Amino acid sequence: MNIHPRALAPTVFSRPAALSLAVALTLTSVEVAAEMQTETVEYKVNGETFTGYMAYDDEAEGKRPGVLVVHEWWGHNEFAREQAEKLAAAGYTAFALDMYGSGKLAEHPEDAQQFMKEATSNMEQVKARFMAAKELLQQHDSVDSSKIAAQGYCFGGAVVLNMARMGVDLDAVVSYHGALGSPIKAEAGKVQPRIHVYTGGADQMVPSEQVAALVKEMQDAEADLTLVSFPGVMHSFTNPGADKVAKEFDMPIAYDEEAATRSWEGTMRLYDEVFKE
Repeated sequence: MNIHPRALAPTVFSRPAALSLAVALTLTSVEVAAEMQTETVEYKVNGETFTGYMAYDDEAEGKRPGVLVVHEWWGHNEFAREQAEKLAAAGYTAFALDMYGSGKLAEHPEDAQQFMKEATSNMEQVKARFMAAKELLQQHDSVDSSKIAAQGYCFGGAVVLNMARMGVDLDAVVSYHGALGSPIKAEAGKVQPRIHVYTGGADQMVPSEQVAALVKEMQDAEADLTLVSFPGVMHSFTNPGADKVAKEFDMPIAYDEEAATRSWEGTMRLYDEVFKE
């Protein structure tokens, strides 16, 4: 375990429900750069429709690792799609999944809280939704299905950490300003991915007690954890839109360019390492 002192985000999940996965690419496959392709993807999980976003470089030769992107509590929005595009530009195929269902995108914190509550009320469906997206990504023509990682932001950070706790087969998991506490506890020998956690030292939504508890939990589980805490940095530090939201709803969140850059660079190094192994 590596903990960087200077540079030192609760969801419950159970066994997945049976997946009912049907995929339909929507009308448009958009070329956003000379080599990058993006696709809005509609898919079904147990009869409910979800809308995700696939990004990849169609000029790259051969199959490449895939990365799942799990959105913040607002829902599947433009920020999540931008992260998928950044990953595609870095050489991966990325799928920004949808944990709430098509059309459920919050514009007010109360709506976001309600969507998150609904999504996590049935814990079997939460893991089912994640696993459906993972299967969809693995089936993409450009993806090496044996090389999959997941990264999540805020709510999504908690989701990916819980997937690691539950033993989901992933090479790496990255949580950005995600909740660290969970009723699910990691067990020795069960956590498969390498884990990176990036949190703000001044994040009121992730108190120091959560940070310390996660370190102990992962040490006891013999998990490979790197935890980075950025001094003075607040919640949602990766999202450039955080300052506007903070002002509009009086929320203790703020964008931090340095923390956003350093956490992204750390993630890229992690993927370089795990996917070369």
